[in-house]
Amino acid sequence: MMFVYDIISLNIKTTVMEKMQELQLMDKILRELEDLNNSQTAVLKKIAQIEADNINLGVSLLDERLPNVHEEVDTGMQIVSTLITEFKEHRDEFYTKNNLASVESPTN
Repeated sequence: MMFVYDIISLNIKTTVMEKMQELQLMDKILRELEDLNNSQTAVLKKIAQIEADNINLGVSLLDERLPNVHEEVDTGMQIVSTLITEFKEHRDEFYTKNNLASVESPTN
C-alpha cells in the first residue's frame, strides 16, 4: 500500500515541477516582451530625434516618410503593451489555477 502512495506522491511532485517550469518560462517571455517594448521605445525616440533634426535640414523625403515610420513603430508599441497586459493576466490565472503559491511566490 505504501508503494501506491509513493507513486501518487511522485506524480504530484512531477506535475508541480512541470507547472513551475511553465511558470518560469512565462516569466521569461514576459521579460522578453518588456525588453521588446523598451527597444521599441528607444527606436521611437530615435525617429523623433531624426524628425527634429530634419526640421533644420528640411529634406522633403524625410518629411514625407518619417511620420509613417513613427506611426508604425507607435502602433507596434501599443500592440506589444496590450500583449504584455494580456499575457500577464494569463500567467497570473495559470499561477492561481495551479495553486503555485503553495510552492513559490509570484515573480511578477
